[in-house]
Amino acid sequence: MYYIIFKYLITAALVVLISEVAKRNDRLGSLVASLPLVTILTLIWLKVENASDQKISNHAYYTFWFVIPTLPMFLVFPKLNQLIGFYMALFVSIILTFVLFYLFQLVLGRLGIQLFSS
Repeated sequence: MYYIIFKYLITAALVVLISEVAKRNDRLGSLVASLPLVTILTLIWLKVENASDQKISNHAYYTFWFVIPTLPMFLVFPKLNQLIGFYMALFVSIILTFVLFYLFQLVLGRLGIQLFSS
């Protein structure tokens, strides 16, 4: 139980750190946020919890493929935020990301890469 609380505290501290850095310096905050810190922490947690090397490798592999359809959101959101406000821009960006996930899965499926079980 203490281990799970420790994991939550470390992971939450990372999010707080990024938001505090971003408040002071938007570019530095963005740089820190763009680092795959959550993925690295996840890989560490998996290793510490004795996950198999295959499970850890799969996590890294699928993370790569799942990041790609999220990238357009970071270009669309700033413009939408200026045009329609934060919450609406966030909502539209989330919908866009879901649509891109779906389309990306269709394309990868044709290449023999299955992100989701069918």
